[in-house]
Amino acid sequence: MARRQMSSKRRFHRFGKKRFCYFCDNPNVKIDYKNIDLMRKYMSDRGKIVAKRISGTCNKHQRRIAKEIKRARFIALVPFTVQTYR
Repeated sequence: MARRQMSSKRRFHRFGKKRFCYFCDNPNVKIDYKNIDLMRKYMSDRGKIVAKRISGTCNKHQRRIAKEIKRARFIALVPFTVQTYR
């Protein structure tokens, strides 16, 4: 079977807008476990840590965010999971 070629318009459509790391653009913003509002921006509604391809952070800052979220979970500032009812 011959492979069908995708049109150039369709091929480039699936890649979204290039995301930039918020923390690299704003070096004065500190990643800290006590900053709950900032931590919640990088957590899903169920309490999971959002992937870097979705949040747009660089590898260095994604590791730091994950570390600080886990630290905040351990001292109960942020819940481990959010209970959902069906």
